[in-house]
Amino acid sequence: MTDTAVVPDHLDVVIVGAGLSGIGAAYRLQTECPGKSYAVLEARDGLGGTWDLFRYPGIRSDSDMFTLGYPFKPWRDAKSIADGPSILRYISETASENGIDRHIRFRTKVLSADWSSAESRWTLTLAERDAAGNTVERTLTCGFLYACAGYYDYERGHAPEFPGADSFAGRIVHPQFWPEGLDYAGKRVVVIGSGATAVTLVPSMAEQAELVTMLQRSPTWISAVPGRDKLADKIRELLPPRLAHRVIRTKNILFSTGFYQYCRRRPESARKLLIGLTRRILEDEQAVAEHFTPSYDPWDQRLCAVPDADFFKAMKKGKAEVVTDHIDSFVPEGIRLKSGRVLEADIVVTATGLRLLAFGGITPHVDGVPVRLSEQFVWQGAMLTGVPNFAVCIGYTNASWTLRADLSSRLVCKVLRHMDANDYAAVAPEPDHVLTEHPLLDLASGYVQRSIDEFPRQGERHPWKVRQNYLLDSATTLRTNLNKTLKPTPRAHRVPVSAAAR
Repeated sequence: MTDTAVVPDHLDVVIVGAGLSGIGAAYRLQTECPGKSYAVLEARDGLGGTWDLFRYPGIRSDSDMFTLGYPFKPWRDAKSIADGPSILRYISETASENGIDRHIRFRTKVLSADWSSAESRWTLTLAERDAAGNTVERTLTCGFLYACAGYYDYERGHAPEFPGADSFAGRIVHPQFWPEGLDYAGKRVVVIGSGATAVTLVPSMAEQAELVTMLQRSPTWISAVPGRDKLADKIRELLPPRLAHRVIRTKNILFSTGFYQYCRRRPESARKLLIGLTRRILEDEQAVAEHFTPSYDPWDQRLCAVPDADFFKAMKKGKAEVVTDHIDSFVPEGIRLKSGRVLEADIVVTATGLRLLAFGGITPHVDGVPVRLSEQFVWQGAMLTGVPNFAVCIGYTNASWTLRADLSSRLVCKVLRHMDANDYAAVAPEPDHVLTEHPLLDLASGYVQRSIDEFPRQGERHPWKVRQNYLLDSATTLRTNLNKTLKPTPRAHRVPVSAAAR
């Protein structure tokens, strides 16, 4: 999409980010609050967010599309674990079919957001970039701000410094900024890392490369899953599309929730199950013991799913290998390991992880004072203490992102209707007791631990606890009594702008 919306000077709601979450939020807003004016601000040239940014070989979903997709738009493609272009097409179709694309302002980055208590509105400073790259600043005001930009830094990836990297005679590539047309056919590739990006890259590049080596410091939980859901195919044959989508979605939610709870409650049993499945595929006990038996329990970090065991199949064909070791330094011909072995390489891919960035880099100000996000608490996984008329979209770490994202968007709509029904100018979460601090994301993954101190906190119980359980959240989130924990500012109590200026 190249056209961009004309945004008026004031809107009821501004959504930041035109990715999977932002398009879903726009759909909910225009269907559940049809009288609200809104715009979606997107810093990039097109919609899709993550699925437009990442272009590395094999890019795909790490959860099934019946739950990663929207509940209101059936997933019709054959594969349940889908490739990036298919997901991007799905998001684009959703936007165009529902007229959401007419509300998107591309090449528009939010530089600052300042809430005025006197006026009960946000003033956003925007950097608008034209097709030639020229940038101008303008301001826009809105009554409610909804950040749907996720929590990844799109402009910078995690790139540790490797000794001797300048001496390497080959090419070093970061997956987040994949060069167009990179030729790796017949070449030796080393992929540094063992997360979802690495296990996606390895089998995809192995189709053309001479050999792809995944270099990991320690093993990660990797599990083979079907790329195509045969039961879902049968259900789609028997039922109309929307009903079939709902049935399959429910089935997959129950399975993923049950498996997560099984891993957390019976970690030793889960370890045996996952290791046993890998042994059965690889038929190499030593390789499984050395490279696929992590020291941590399943779901202490996010589990990597490999559709149709493609990662393991590439290993069995001799097109890929896994090396568990530490880097000593780069050398002209490749990477020297602590063990003394040299991994020869023409290309090194640093799949070393992402950087977290709170809410697309927006640091809200309230009456000119910057909000210290790390001192705030998250209410219902969506709004922050101390920040009126502001919501964020935070997905699940143990299930499809969209499950909570859609709940949060519906909750925002409920809050907006609540404000209209009671003639409130603003609302902000306010706890009725002292909250015990816990990290927002309960994962031991390196990319989380590096930045989690910059994020808001969660409390010890609902509605201040960011639960990783869709079944509980779906039963309670939209039934919340908003009067109990949202502090309102009645419209009649607003300070008139003229009086505030005096």
